Amino acid sequence: MTTDELPLSDVSDTGLMTLFCRVRESRSARPILHDPAAEALADRLLPLVAKVDRELPRRLARGKVHPLLAVYLALRTRHYDGIARGFVARHPPGIVVDLGCGMDTRFQRLDDGAITLFDLDLPEMIAVKRRFTAANERHRLLGCSALDHAWLDEVAAVARGPVLFLAEGLFPYFEPAAAKELVLALQRRFPGSELVFETCAARWLSPLIRSVVHFKMRRVGIGRTAVYRFGLRDGREVEDWGPGIRLLGEWSWLDEDEPKIGWLRLLRRWRAVRRSQWAVHCRLG
Repeated sequence: MTTDELPLSDVSDTGLMTLFCRVRESRSARPILHDPAAEALADRLLPLVAKVDRELPRRLARGKVHPLLAVYLALRTRHYDGIARGFVARHPPGIVVDLGCGMDTRFQRLDDGAITLFDLDLPEMIAVKRRFTAANERHRLLGCSALDHAWLDEVAAVARGPVLFLAEGLFPYFEPAAAKELVLALQRRFPGSELVFETCAARWLSPLIRSVVHFKMRRVGIGRTAVYRFGLRDGREVEDWGPGIRLLGEWSWLDEDEPKIGWLRLLRRWRAVRRSQWAVHCRLG
């Protein structure tokens, strides 16, 4: 890779989008999530992003980040960080795997001097991240698909107890069978571990509604090969995937008492809205 390009796919480009959204919120008044490491990383990436001839990077380079999307992503990241801190406190020194990490700076936000965090993403994304992130024994970068289960060996080599697996924006891009297969593989290798993943509503995958969802994704610059394939009707569905899997909780950004959400907080009364895109937290028995 030369210094004047970011050879990323449409899905990997979304990792840039979440970074620049977090930075927008971090630099706002009364930020939901203060993330100076993300700000520094985005500043270093900006000259490269500005030279990319793809719609989403062009928008990001011009500062075109939807304010409400920035709020949503900041709330989501704060929620996942909170779960991670609680898990590490219960299972010190703490092993966390960030699946589909993108350009997240979670290690810098969570580092307590003992935690080990694996950043896992496609090789193209990790190749970029290695240029701008100093990995070490407690912050490891794995360049492979989450569906290539060979990476489980690297985690197992250091894990001596339960592991926390985080997947903020990853599962909706998986085929349903592949998502279930991954969860069952995690359960077999790391029993007693926990998984938090984002899902969309299964109804979004009907032909008509999915076309609307993808149209909105294109409106913010996300490329055409980034499509949603996985969804749930209810978080408790995960308990049917395998014996011992237990739902620990569900979260929607509309559950947060955050003034920046504005009038949309009124929609929390409708389950269909609260469970349109949300986080599922489960224990892998």
